[in-house]
Amino acid sequence: MIRPSLLLSFITLALAFSTFAQPPKSLFYMTRDPNSVRSFLDHADKVDILVPAWYLADANGLVSGGPNPLVLETARDHHVPVMPIVTGAAFVQADVHKLLVNAAAYREMFSELIRACKENGYIGFQFDFENVNWTDRDIFSAVVQEAVNAFHAQNLKLSVATVPNAPGAAGETGFDAWLFENWQGAYDLKSLAQSADFICLMTYDEHTRFTPPGPVAGWQWTIKNLDYALEFVPASKLFLGIPLYGTHWFAGVPNVAASVAGTPLAPVEKPNPSAQAISTPDALDLARAYGGHIEWDPEDRTSWFYIYRDGMREWVFYTDARTFRERYDLARQRGLAGFCSWVLGAEDPGIWDALPSHR
Repeated sequence: MIRPSLLLSFITLALAFSTFAQPPKSLFYMTRDPNSVRSFLDHADKVDILVPAWYLADANGLVSGGPNPLVLETARDHHVPVMPIVTGAAFVQADVHKLLVNAAAYREMFSELIRACKENGYIGFQFDFENVNWTDRDIFSAVVQEAVNAFHAQNLKLSVATVPNAPGAAGETGFDAWLFENWQGAYDLKSLAQSADFICLMTYDEHTRFTPPGPVAGWQWTIKNLDYALEFVPASKLFLGIPLYGTHWFAGVPNVAASVAGTPLAPVEKPNPSAQAISTPDALDLARAYGGHIEWDPEDRTSWFYIYRDGMREWVFYTDARTFRERYDLARQRGLAGFCSWVLGAEDPGIWDALPSHR
């Protein structure tokens, strides 16, 4: 007779093995940038779902865009499903609202996207609607539900990219109120999860050009947003965002041009600390060029460094292979459907060693 304690150990081991035996699916975003395309061509066997940024829908529902033929051919040869992004109104808030409240416009968008799927063999589309005002939350959910019905009727899938929005309300600072009003508050995760085939939680960017320097996706921030999302989204439908890039903070030029009624005025001197995205290879080149010393932040589980240029300190937080593996293991340990990474071409080449081949 097997002792209860021994049986419990066997069950624990079996559960652990089943978790690690099923790696999370790898979903990678790709742009038209040649570096991004080359990255996919070189690593197609380790991409489970390719989500290229090929399409845009304007405020009137007009869809523009199209595929890269070489990418489609490679995806077919390597059995990689393709689910392009459609960007909503180029993230212009007034135009996003105009699209969402115009049934004729968004239904025209549905028709054009379904046609593109049939012509090019896509498995479906992902909605990437950002800079949506929080007051459009219910409208956005309703549009997604109608889109899902239309796509499913044609045996196609629809996924949704969402901005992380824990704790589900605006916080103390004015910045946090602005962030919730314009970027976080429009995503009803429960409603979206009930309709969409899966959710890509864009757990990036925690820090931006609007904030002081800091991680693209710090550990505790990532955990907080993942835990919050899992209150509403089944793990089997959730993809955790893992950024592949970094952010570089530097002193911007303080002169800002101004005009009144089209007449130029004298430049106004204003503080202008700035930041921009940087790929991991470019970040490492910057560190080598200016003597930056790579550091590991054990609390935020991310790599960073600073340099001095023209007497000014510049900060870089970026995703190296170690940073990536920490978050990949998190997705696996939580039993998530997968992870979603923006963007191919910006990655540390070492991330590919962590991923299994799907062939």
